[in-house]
Amino acid sequence: MRKKTVKDVALQGKKVLLRVDYNVPMESGKITDDMRLVESLPTIRYILAEGGAVLILSHLGRPKGKWAPEFSLRPLASALEEHLGRKVTFVEDVIGHKAQVIADSIRPGEVALLENVRYYPGEEANDPAFVKQLAKLGDIYVNDAFSVDHRAHASTAGLESVMPGYAGLSLAKEVDAIDRILGEPQKPLYAIVGGAKVSDKIALLANLLPIADKVFIGGGMANTFLAAQGYPMEKSLVETEKIPFAKELLAGEYKDKIRLPQDSAAAEEFSAETKRKNAKLGEIPPGWQSLDIGEETINAYSSEIADGKTILWNGPMGVFELEPFAKGTKAIAVAVANADAYTVVGGGDSAAALQAVGMKDKISHVSTGGGAFLQLMGGKAMPGIDGLVE
Repeated sequence: MRKKTVKDVALQGKKVLLRVDYNVPMESGKITDDMRLVESLPTIRYILAEGGAVLILSHLGRPKGKWAPEFSLRPLASALEEHLGRKVTFVEDVIGHKAQVIADSIRPGEVALLENVRYYPGEEANDPAFVKQLAKLGDIYVNDAFSVDHRAHASTAGLESVMPGYAGLSLAKEVDAIDRILGEPQKPLYAIVGGAKVSDKIALLANLLPIADKVFIGGGMANTFLAAQGYPMEKSLVETEKIPFAKELLAGEYKDKIRLPQDSAAAEEFSAETKRKNAKLGEIPPGWQSLDIGEETINAYSSEIADGKTILWNGPMGVFELEPFAKGTKAIAVAVANADAYTVVGGGDSAAALQAVGMKDKISHVSTGGGAFLQLMGGKAMPGIDGLVE
């Protein structure tokens, strides 16, 4: 996955088309979490310091190829100005006369943010004509939008096919982190895989089981594995159609690497106010459901994780959005953060758990990608990365 980065190309006097992901959460026009914006700052500052001009491409939300004021990037221009301490010109279009005028007049050291690239249907369709219009705006393309690189869109894979494309500093960090997991990790390598569905993590499990020393499974997907072992899961979430897959893994050559919950936090209903109890395997009360890993599992997983030297974590251990059932996820967050290991965490709930326990800064790398992280970790093609200069 090694690609040349923005540091491998001369930028003096160049107009750089920089694709970032400013798809940030907003309320009433105000940004509520600017992590993705902050992640883009090192690349922007580097380009400016090297004598380049920056034309920023991004999307926000899902406008589905139509203009919608609630998805405008205008508020991001003001936020970016504050972080950079310099003027950021907002362009009310992505292609056409307004955009071309700015592109023609921008000078080294200047920054412009173009409007939401998904206002055009040509973006998600990767339309060659739209790609050609975007390419006219700059001399060099830099991709720093890891979280959308699993999609073949015009502003990612499209631009890389018609002009030189380099990885931004944030994207390079993402690729390097995953290379350290999948390449030659320091052993033992432990993977913690959670989330609701086995079907979302099949490629990830297939890629990790051959190289990991242990794989700890939690979340709703653990229910499917436990059902495959014959335990009655009552009303717990179980992917019935994936039970054969779970049985295959549990009987296969990597079966001794797989760790499953020994108990669960059981609930009468899917609610924060419901009755709940700790239940051992096979002892979930009739009609109840498992919503988190239990006390015994928390202690066992935490103890084993402490021995890891390379640790990957993706996905919550329970229904993290309901506070009574966030305990397992938070406990794993603490265990991973406290481990004397190289640690990589992907997934919004996992990152939120680290934030909740105040330990995000203790993780070696927290990914900005969701689907992109899973796709790259699963060994699948990454259209927005594969076309970058090697």
